[in-house]
Amino acid sequence: MSSLSRRNFLRMGVHATSALGATAGLTGCPASPPFAPTTQRALVAVITGSDLAQMTRDALDACGGIQSIVYPGETVFIKPNFCAAGLVRHNYVTSGDSTKPEIVLTVAEECLKAGAAQVTIGDAAQVPAYSWEELPTLDGARNMLTEVIRLNARYGGRVRLACLNSESPAWKAVPSCTRLGNIKVSSLVLDADRVISLPVLKTHRWTQITASMKNFVGVTSVNHYGLGGPWRFRLHNAGIEQAFLDIVHAVKPDFTLVDCSIGCEGNGPHVLPGYWGTTVDMRERLGAWVILASRDLAAADATAARLIGHHATATRHLAMAFNQGIGQIHGQMIDIIGSRLEDVQVEWRPAEPTDGFWDILIPGIHMFLEG
Repeated sequence: MSSLSRRNFLRMGVHATSALGATAGLTGCPASPPFAPTTQRALVAVITGSDLAQMTRDALDACGGIQSIVYPGETVFIKPNFCAAGLVRHNYVTSGDSTKPEIVLTVAEECLKAGAAQVTIGDAAQVPAYSWEELPTLDGARNMLTEVIRLNARYGGRVRLACLNSESPAWKAVPSCTRLGNIKVSSLVLDADRVISLPVLKTHRWTQITASMKNFVGVTSVNHYGLGGPWRFRLHNAGIEQAFLDIVHAVKPDFTLVDCSIGCEGNGPHVLPGYWGTTVDMRERLGAWVILASRDLAAADATAARLIGHHATATRHLAMAFNQGIGQIHGQMIDIIGSRLEDVQVEWRPAEPTDGFWDILIPGIHMFLEG
């Protein structure tokens, strides 16, 4: 599909769904989710090692190379998970809160090598703006700002950083099967020719796990959905799982690499023992870090669930994604390349399911006070 046709395809879908969403809002009856279970097989690469940049390149190569995902002249939106950036005082990269910059920067450079006209690295997370120099690499020697400056010097200024809450040019409504009727998503995402999800794997107190699909909550604004706070209460209240699946359905991301190096187990998605989750380093438990890569986000997330001892088909949003035709989750329909899944599986402590306003607010207050 050419760049223009992809943009036009998504734009037509947004306009059509906006009309549907308006009707749903008037009637009080949101559209029902589609029921079209996936029948296609999926491919997931499982890459192990200790050098995240090289592992990222190996993961891309295992899936056909970046040139099979990004074509010359296309625009790319890269969506990491920087959810704790600017929110806590601890190092959110080494704690497992955030995607490792090594992965993000390597993907960005590979896109540039493939001839991308523009690469945008963006997330909304919970704050109005990031101090990008405070997003360090694991070794602390570099940071997102200095590395993007380096890339721009080498590749002609084709990379930009965007904190979507304050730097999205516009917000476009995509259809939602929640009672909201539609959800506003950054135009930087919807207007991109290619969209790549780069989450960090964590257990999650509301969705069991968070990986490549849940990552797209961060393309919405807390200004629209936060009710004056940093957490998207309106999306949670409307049904957070259906909300992010609606976004994934509209955006149709092209690829994902799931960062399974240092993450968060227990009551994630944040690290704050006693109120949220705790750090888990795969090198300590497995002897190596892991990256998962796939064109099928549901398959990548289902494999991530199995990697840490969760039942993929019993994880509600994964079952919903399968039934709604977003992707494959059944192990017998997912071809694994690279390392064998059974050789890298370890147990992570699951989250304790919670729901409701106070379950968000009270840990959030402690995060501000103690984070």
